[in-house]
Amino acid sequence: MSRPTGRVLTLLELLQSGGTRTVAELADRLGVDGRTVRRYVDHLIDLDVPVESVRGRYGGYRLAPGYRLPPLMLSDDEALAVLLGLVLGRRAGLTTSQRTSSETASAKIRRVLPTHTARRLDAILDALAFTDQPGESDVPDAGVLLTIADAVRHHRPVAIRYTDRDGQRSERRLHAYGIVAHAGRWYVTGHDPRIGEERTFRLDRIADARTLPGSFEAPAGPDPAERVLSGFATAEYRYEVRLRIHATVAQIRARLPAAVAQLEEPEAAADEDRETERWRRVELRAERLDWLPPVLASLDRPFVIERPAELRDLVLALADRLRSCVAEPEGPMS
Repeated sequence: MSRPTGRVLTLLELLQSGGTRTVAELADRLGVDGRTVRRYVDHLIDLDVPVESVRGRYGGYRLAPGYRLPPLMLSDDEALAVLLGLVLGRRAGLTTSQRTSSETASAKIRRVLPTHTARRLDAILDALAFTDQPGESDVPDAGVLLTIADAVRHHRPVAIRYTDRDGQRSERRLHAYGIVAHAGRWYVTGHDPRIGEERTFRLDRIADARTLPGSFEAPAGPDPAERVLSGFATAEYRYEVRLRIHATVAQIRARLPAAVAQLEEPEAAADEDRETERWRRVELRAERLDWLPPVLASLDRPFVIERPAELRDLVLALADRLRSCVAEPEGPMS
């Protein structure tokens, strides 16, 4: 879509929202001058869109009363927002009892979208995985999301410009395995051929993405969501914590989810083993340790701290504080 055509459609959307729009307002919203606004209005009139000119101090342009626009004129960003909203609604249970409304709405949107837009949106839905933790939203650029999703779907290398949490900027090449939505943020996980390691990047920190020539073979093994959660649990932080906890898998995961800690567990562990209380090794990394003693206490299961020694001191200090809170008062209360 050329820029003038896109602006004409934007003008149509502004007029569709109702009321009279002044030339100055339209020029500001479209980023053009008043003369160009009038030319865009003439384009709409040539397309049989009944735009009326309103004279006077508060004059401008408006659509004729009762005019109905064709049913669905969405940009890539708008279509992406609608389809992802429907997908997230289904996952959150925000659907009708028979779960048909969101599915039929998705089908209708796809039928009227241009083929290239529909394919790009399908690529995102194919590449997307979810974890179960909600959170505040950090929205990625739609163009970046579309480009990376297409690269995931067709196993194409992608070049990205990335800013890390310390503000350092770099250019990376990535063999992207999948896109993951976790705790309100979007991530892409894949192999960085320059360093020969798997990496995970936040999509809202990617300023630009472009597909490169060539292809790669996606590896077997954990799905993208598992890779992202594992990456969080093994990220480089100040402390390496190693524990043994006597509990079931579910009891441990209730307080130390996969995004926080790694649980030593055989790949083919039987269900009855996972539901049996036994000693299990847990490893995690943390920048601070002060949050861990209350979490371990809330497990209400026996545990052993293998390292670091600082964590043992913090747990003992918490135990002393709790003991002092339940000690008998020294004298009568007045």
